Amino acid sequence: MPLIRAASIADVQAIARVDVETWRTTYAGILPDHVLVEMSPRHRSAFWTRFVTRHPGDVIVAVDSRNQVLGFGSCGTQRDDCLPSGGEIFSIYVQPDQQGLGIGRQLLLSLFFRLVQNGHKACMLWVLDRNPSRFFYERLGGRVVARQTLSYGGREVGASAYAWADLPETLNSRGRARSPTE
Repeated sequence: MPLIRAASIADVQAIARVDVETWRTTYAGILPDHVLVEMSPRHRSAFWTRFVTRHPGDVIVAVDSRNQVLGFGSCGTQRDDCLPSGGEIFSIYVQPDQQGLGIGRQLLLSLFFRLVQNGHKACMLWVLDRNPSRFFYERLGGRVVARQTLSYGGREVGASAYAWADLPETLNSRGRARSPTE
């Protein structure tokens, strides 16, 4: 079973690689090809370096026994107040060849735990409607609470906000997550 821990600057290159790889496999046929082709680990690495530096502990990684990043997630205070949740999961991605092994579940529960540590009792995340991962969020108790249309590279795509109204109860009923900073 992978170790879930807080990300460090040393993880940023691997996080960027997983980020680009999962976007390209997950969103092929959903987002315009040029959006996916233009993504680069170098640009994503710069983004993740800033995020990890500015928000220590809010990016977590799942690593194997050789400390190789299998997946990652990020969270924090909700970016807009259109929904009464307080916390937000900004990203959660698992390498395509590691999906279906429980890593995403461990990451999501650890992100919930991190949000609770930071005083958030509820959270939400946005998912593109054609992303098959939306069923993963539903299995873990997420409920659609809002919808919007987003524009990516000139293409309009639907997105749904999934919310968890009681993170402590979700953690109790869905399985205990350890703190990613332990």
